[in-house]
Amino acid sequence: MTRSVYVTGIDRGDGRQVVELGVMELLTRQVDRVGVFRPLVHDGPDRLFDLLRARYRLSQDPATVYGLDYHEASALQAERGTDELVSRLVERFHRVAREYEVVLVLGTDFAATQLPDELSLNARLANEFGASVIPVVGGKGQTAESVRAEARNAHRAYEVLGCDVLTMVVNRVAAEDREAIAEGLAAQLPVPCYVLPDEPALAAPTVAQITAALGGTVLLGDDSGLARDALDFVFGGAMLPNFLGALTPGCMVVTPGDRADLVVGALAAHSAGTPPIAGVLLTLDERPGDSILTLAARLAPGTPVVSVPGRSFPTAAELFGLEGKLNAATPRKAETALGLFERHVDTAALLARMSVARSGRVTPMMFEHELLEQARAHRRRVVLPEGTEERVLRAADVLLRRDVCELTLLGDTDVIRKKAADLGIDLSATQLIDPATSELRQRFAERYAELRAHKGVSVELAYDVVADVNYFGTLMVREGLADGMVSGSVHSTAATIRPAFEIIKTRTDASIVSSVFFMCLADKVLVYGDCAVNPDPDAAQLSDIAVQSAATAARFGVEPRIAMLSYSTGTSGSGADVDKVREATELVRGARPDLRIEGPIQYDAAVEPSVAATKLPESEVAGRATVLIFPDLNTGNNTYKAVQRSAGAVAVGPVLQGLRKPVNDLSRGALVQDIVNTVAITAIQAQGEGA
Repeated sequence: MTRSVYVTGIDRGDGRQVVELGVMELLTRQVDRVGVFRPLVHDGPDRLFDLLRARYRLSQDPATVYGLDYHEASALQAERGTDELVSRLVERFHRVAREYEVVLVLGTDFAATQLPDELSLNARLANEFGASVIPVVGGKGQTAESVRAEARNAHRAYEVLGCDVLTMVVNRVAAEDREAIAEGLAAQLPVPCYVLPDEPALAAPTVAQITAALGGTVLLGDDSGLARDALDFVFGGAMLPNFLGALTPGCMVVTPGDRADLVVGALAAHSAGTPPIAGVLLTLDERPGDSILTLAARLAPGTPVVSVPGRSFPTAAELFGLEGKLNAATPRKAETALGLFERHVDTAALLARMSVARSGRVTPMMFEHELLEQARAHRRRVVLPEGTEERVLRAADVLLRRDVCELTLLGDTDVIRKKAADLGIDLSATQLIDPATSELRQRFAERYAELRAHKGVSVELAYDVVADVNYFGTLMVREGLADGMVSGSVHSTAATIRPAFEIIKTRTDASIVSSVFFMCLADKVLVYGDCAVNPDPDAAQLSDIAVQSAATAARFGVEPRIAMLSYSTGTSGSGADVDKVREATELVRGARPDLRIEGPIQYDAAVEPSVAATKLPESEVAGRATVLIFPDLNTGNNTYKAVQRSAGAVAVGPVLQGLRKPVNDLSRGALVQDIVNTVAITAIQAQGEGA
């Protein structure tokens, strides 16, 4: 029977979209096919479903998501009664439930729906659907005592109506009251209650939303700038020196369009990062001349300058009535919302209470979710030497919003701050270091000279070497100032890993440094090694790669069943290449009899049960292999790329193994999500090292 979870509320303004998004994140970690059902819907676009569909790559037909619109429901209830309304909605729910392993139900929104006693209707629908309920209570603008009373009353109401209440969520409370509310409700409720503080960035409208609401015209700015959150509004009227002192981080400057001095001053402040602003809103339908706009574009490329027709006072009234919304066009808000949910909700306990059995399939999305969750469980610090690279900054933004790990960015700090400001990224929680001017440079030079004394490296030479961001980052890891390093988005593999070979060196239980890729196929994750480092390993090295790869697989939740690949299976072939694989297999069996391994074996016999049944019917690995070890770099690198491109697999890696502390390399074509995944993997490796 399909398991369903019903997220509902008791009134408007509870911000429950944060909870709905967080629950969807949890469900998609566990199962491959999650359906969505909204019993009642308003006319117009459904922003939250559009976000869920885009973020979680849902294939569900939107026509199946909705039961009835509110007008139809109200008319049906008035004409034929509540039983008929419920019956109709139950029928439509089960059409979805038959197709999915689990269904997330989005309750009614209490927004001018003309339905009597909406709380009772939600409770009844949850019961008829067989769904467990998560009621959400909004606490914005309320005292701690009133919030606690409202949460107790909400729990009692749903419980009396026969609902299986999984947990209570209290949202949007004052940050200073959060702990007291949580402690009080923990003692007063029979189910867990999670309390989330109000997060200003979620309520802040984006510049794009402001522009649309006010009918504005974008004079300057790019998509990244329009996606910035307007965290505050600063109205320009004072002289420039006083005006600059009033600017706040992330503010939207509102000024008459003829105040060119304030426009240029605000953008100059943004360019200097003191402070970064969201954009400039010009009123009175006045626009600066072309020369001012050209200067503005050069001062702060990408920063929005928007013109609106209204006067300043009515514009201000409209601005203060705007509130940001989660939707597919605001991915940063989604990351912020998930970070908030994951910081304040015991997600493991909530999953256990939902009793959603983990799917036998492991999709790429499920694997990526698990990486972030593992990294977040025991946060580590990862240093990113390429701090001025846009993709790295965007990845840092995701990692910080999701609270995955602590970060250090290396590079010219002024350049980093300016690029971050232009992208609307808040780096206030990030350590920024310029190796060229850092007080650590002399200390690192002395340590590097000590490590490389046998190569004749002097302190003077080392002083120049350690100014390189990759050497500096590697030394941070060596000295315990960071737990791992990720580089390579703009540097070669050699430039990334050579410092690690010189400074961090190989673990005592590994003869070489090697690599694996996690190949995320549609329904499982395979581990490929070595596809990036060793051109032609001998039998002993190949056996070491197999043992390391099995350990890496197990560390990331892949049960290791090792296939030592060759162009022949079993005893059917001979020759130097096959003999090398056969010898390596025996070395692994001798050193690690606990590992399940087969070799030599062809790829099809390793992964396809029907082929394995013919070629190696007695093998416990053939047809079920999860760790595939290639005999050389040529075979491995070409195979992983062929599978990635032809089968649409997500390739995560290369992940280096065998170093004393984790350092990982990126492809120079790495996407933002690739960088996020690799940083999470590095943080998890650091947990294993006890770093």
